[in-house]
Amino acid sequence: MSESVLRCRGLGKTFADGNAAVQVLNGLEFDLKAGERVAIVGSSGSGKSTLLNLLGGLDVPSEGQVIVAGEAFSAMSDDARSRWRNQHLGFVFQFHHLLPEFTALEGVAMPARIAGMDATSAMQSAEQLLTRVGLSHRLHHRPAALSGGERQRVAIARALINAPNCVLMDEPTGNLDPESAAQILALIDDLTEAETAFVIVTHDMSVAGHMDRTLTLRDGKLHLS
Repeated sequence: MSESVLRCRGLGKTFADGNAAVQVLNGLEFDLKAGERVAIVGSSGSGKSTLLNLLGGLDVPSEGQVIVAGEAFSAMSDDARSRWRNQHLGFVFQFHHLLPEFTALEGVAMPARIAGMDATSAMQSAEQLLTRVGLSHRLHHRPAALSGGERQRVAIARALINAPNCVLMDEPTGNLDPESAAQILALIDDLTEAETAFVIVTHDMSVAGHMDRTLTLRDGKLHLS
């Protein structure tokens, strides 16, 4: 785990609030190694979601850089950043954001199709991943027919379809019952591979306890917990 797959250098983010400027992140430094699992915790309003959006290229910093797979990701054009994100990052959101009109198989295959994989190969890869997360019997079900835990497992499979360097998760167990949450944590443990790193934003210390290290976001910077 010597190679950094994601780095932040001097990362800052400031928002305008009327005539005032509110600095949420201030000179933040962060390194994530290949295969490492890191939890980010912090009080409500500390900037956890802002940081995750910057790491994933969904927002751009006011200062500093986010470097993904060796490239200054945050300095790219919108189109280039979208392509780089598709190739190197996976996302799992609290509310999973599955498109209701697509089956589990179709939804998981979609990022691979966007990346240019042919339909047959994308569907085969999607089926393999869904089988791996225990959903071989739910391939053709749409999100409305799946439980919360099943939808989150579909979202994890979707995040892994392009073999990303890093998977970013925002409260992946936040809306699940304890049994489903435990299944998701066990799945994260099982899916951890040498080449894939995880960053998980959570308020749940039992989730954080499953990670290799836990960092607390406080006063705009990350501190080892």
